[in-house]
Amino acid sequence: MQRRTFLLISAAAALQGTAFAQSAPWPSRPIRVVIGYPPGGSTDVAGRLLAEQLGRRLGQQIVVENRAGAGGTLGASAVVRAEPDGYTLLLAASPEVSIAPITMKAMPYDPVRDLQPITLVGQVPFFLVVNTGLPVNTLEEFIAYARANPTNLNYSSFGNNTSNHLAGELFKALTGTRGVHVPYRGSGPSIVDLIGGQVQYSFDTPPAVLEHVRAGKLRALAVATRQRLASAPQVPTFAEAGLPGFSGGTWFGLFAPAKTPRAVIDRINTEAVSLLNSSKLSHAFADRGIVATPQTPEEFDRFVQSEVSKWKDLAGKVGIVAE
Repeated sequence: MQRRTFLLISAAAALQGTAFAQSAPWPSRPIRVVIGYPPGGSTDVAGRLLAEQLGRRLGQQIVVENRAGAGGTLGASAVVRAEPDGYTLLLAASPEVSIAPITMKAMPYDPVRDLQPITLVGQVPFFLVVNTGLPVNTLEEFIAYARANPTNLNYSSFGNNTSNHLAGELFKALTGTRGVHVPYRGSGPSIVDLIGGQVQYSFDTPPAVLEHVRAGKLRALAVATRQRLASAPQVPTFAEAGLPGFSGGTWFGLFAPAKTPRAVIDRINTEAVSLLNSSKLSHAFADRGIVATPQTPEEFDRFVQSEVSKWKDLAGKVGIVAE
């Protein structure tokens, strides 16, 4: 009887040991970070900067996958459907998380229910940039030109009901101007057509536009910050330029599918926050007009909910309805 009991215990221990051996500690293979926009835009720039260094910290390669379309919701949907094992993450911007629930009738996911917040990554303001062919050099001149030419101006955005689409609508409401909205599949294609003259103005982030402004391909008229950016000291704030009521920008955050183990969330948060607080990554962000903004998962969750409320109020004021 004792020998039988010993054999049963030994067998159970062997099985338990095999199961433990098969369950390698996380991460034991490459991690995928999905970005819902094309390469070259501000979300992509921020995501790749973080992914490169985060991969080194975690000891695994992080592969960035661009899944563009539908204001970032295609990429977010792919992450929502992924296994909650820590090997698929989302580097999201504000449109697919805090704006889409207010402006899309048929949301493919619930951001609060289906996405688990890890940390806010960074925040960026919008520049108002115009095609260099426009005969304007200041915000005041642009507003006067827009009022005098109400049918001649088009503005681009990342897509319908995205943050810079709403910024464009808010700008029109505040200035009494008109402009036809032209949605694109992300910042990169939008800027290409802005430079080419297919559209005349846009609201976009420093990573997407500053290189073109410095090269003389675009003209920056104002930036939506309280103080001028160190990376573009020649560009006045909207308040300085005569429109203090305007605000606009976007943010980037790291998410995982719902039900991802808390231990994995905490490990990613710890490493990401450490990197975002480091001079190397924060300076790399600052050079591109991004303010590194690390948070705990709980702080980020509260931030997301406050953003949803803000955009809901703004959408009501400027007449944006769910489509």
